[in-house]
Amino acid sequence: MGELLEQVDSPADLKKLSVPQLKALAGEIRRFILTSVSKTGGHLASNLGVVEVTLALHKVFDFKKDKLLWDVGHQCYTHKIITGRKGKFEHLRQAEGISGFPNPAESEYDQFVVGHAGTAVATAIGMALGEKLKSKARKRDTRYEIRDTNKIVAVVGDASIVNGVSFEALNNLGLVQRQLLIVLNDNSMAIDATQGALAKYFSRIRLSQTYEHLRKTTHNILEHMPVFGKSVDEAIKRMKKSIRMVLPASQLFESLNIPYFGPVDGHDIGPLIQLFEALGHFNHPAILHVYTKKGRGFSPAGSRPSKFHSTGPFKINGNAITSAAAPQRSSFTNAFGKHLTELAAKDKKIVAITSAMCDGTGLVEFRKRFGERFYDVGIAESAAVDIAAGLCRSGLRPVVCIYSTFLQRSFDQIFQEVALQNLPVVFCVDRAGVVGPDGPTHHGLMDIGFLRMMPNMVLTAPANGIEMKLALKFALSENKPVVIRYPKDLVPPRKFTRAACSKPFRLGKSVVVKKAKGSAIAIVSYGSLLTEALKAAALLAEDGIAVDVINGRFAAPVDKKIISLLGQGKGIITVEDHHFACGFGSALLELAATEATDRKRHPAGGKKQRSKHKPHNTIRLLGASREPIGPNSRGVQLMEAGVNADKIAETAKDMLGIALRGKHP
Repeated sequence: MGELLEQVDSPADLKKLSVPQLKALAGEIRRFILTSVSKTGGHLASNLGVVEVTLALHKVFDFKKDKLLWDVGHQCYTHKIITGRKGKFEHLRQAEGISGFPNPAESEYDQFVVGHAGTAVATAIGMALGEKLKSKARKRDTRYEIRDTNKIVAVVGDASIVNGVSFEALNNLGLVQRQLLIVLNDNSMAIDATQGALAKYFSRIRLSQTYEHLRKTTHNILEHMPVFGKSVDEAIKRMKKSIRMVLPASQLFESLNIPYFGPVDGHDIGPLIQLFEALGHFNHPAILHVYTKKGRGFSPAGSRPSKFHSTGPFKINGNAITSAAAPQRSSFTNAFGKHLTELAAKDKKIVAITSAMCDGTGLVEFRKRFGERFYDVGIAESAAVDIAAGLCRSGLRPVVCIYSTFLQRSFDQIFQEVALQNLPVVFCVDRAGVVGPDGPTHHGLMDIGFLRMMPNMVLTAPANGIEMKLALKFALSENKPVVIRYPKDLVPPRKFTRAACSKPFRLGKSVVVKKAKGSAIAIVSYGSLLTEALKAAALLAEDGIAVDVINGRFAAPVDKKIISLLGQGKGIITVEDHHFACGFGSALLELAATEATDRKRHPAGGKKQRSKHKPHNTIRLLGASREPIGPNSRGVQLMEAGVNADKIAETAKDMLGIALRGKHP
């Protein structure tokens, strides 16, 4: 840790430093972030780029009473370091440490848990309106001392500003009749390169600027900045006359009646401090456009920011890196990308759509080979779904590839434009289930629940790499919308890939992967947790307890044959990487309830199997509770959710009334 950084435990310490010292501190913080992330993994490139902006903001404002909002939150590491949390970076995004996103439970300096883009401007408007109302109430009530209104600052990335919610918020910025500063952090990158017309607009402005232009712009902004109480409009007019370069960049925002300043150098900390001090006195919302470079100070991250958006641990060799050895097995994401590319080579109707996550969803090779059939719409998930609906209506076969947590943002479009129309759009839902270090904002624990209630929607989940290809083939052959969900994880080893998994997918049909003589319980897993179910069966076999293992494959429609096991006297344990409310197990319970009357009227024809163990309950659901699951490894999170092999085996013994520590009666 650097000499200056050791002295900074709070923003109050920061305010004592001179501009040269702050420049030196920025270098120390970059080294600290690089060292920390190399050990724990985390969001690297974005945090290396926003160091000076963060230091300048904390130098000028007092965010104990002022409000700082991040959009998105993964660029908050410097903010956390200087607000008393640098000692916890040893366990960044781990159970004992701190979140990789802002979190009010950690610090009074954080306002929201922020993991999704597009939220900061709208929440800032709400806070500004709230502060205004409270100020009026204090003025009416003589018991309270009248205080200056708190300052509000929102730091928004150029990829976030194109989000639909951001535009809706900008359209409502006129509601705010007081100070509100939006810092537009323009680095031309989201998770991948920023897409769309606005991104190109920003890019043209960026390319037209030189360092000298940026310095002149900063100088002119400060020279024409209105003193406190003077007209903002008057200042803008004066600047337009003296700064020709400001015109192209200002047109967009000023068409929305939002005062715009910039672009300026986001790494020149002295002028940034002056700009923030001046803009902090505005009694009107304003935008300051700053240029920053992702990965600044570390050339591998600077040259490949997508790779270092969110990274695992790595070793640093000077100004280079040595990544951990590549795993022997492929990931579900890689398997998906490989198989989709193979299928697209045979079917020219297949098109792929994603929202700022080409690399993360495994579509790099698809984009390389079939660029004319690949669409990245930026951070605009709702638009991605509606574009897919239009493509589908035109006779193409769109495959929408979005992380589970982000797909939640397009709920209405999935219902209105796809499910209700019964259009055969394929949704490939990556990062389903628990996702490890990113924690609660990024877990995909709700997709089964909100998707299976939709009309015509088919929900399936491959258990391994072989089933991924089979699921894609099935989905692309159906004349209705199909969802394929899978985790951020490696595909299981070959020993957990049974012959039954090689059977083609048939709508609403499960497959039996392990049949045991004299079994009293069937473990029915959904998706990748088949591996845990098979491990549990092996544990139970060691104790002389026989169980069947069934790969459910479909959460909508559910295989009725699974329910028929109840008529055979067997108990059922469902296992899923999802909330147990509204998930696969719930779907099975619903089916069991509707089938109950028929079972009474028409008892199962065959003889019930005999077993030395009889279950005390008929169906047990294993899934995550509604309590948030914090950052950790995926394996630990599966244990916390109660869906790992040990918990499955424990549940089976409990159903059979067998003492957990004993073998069996």
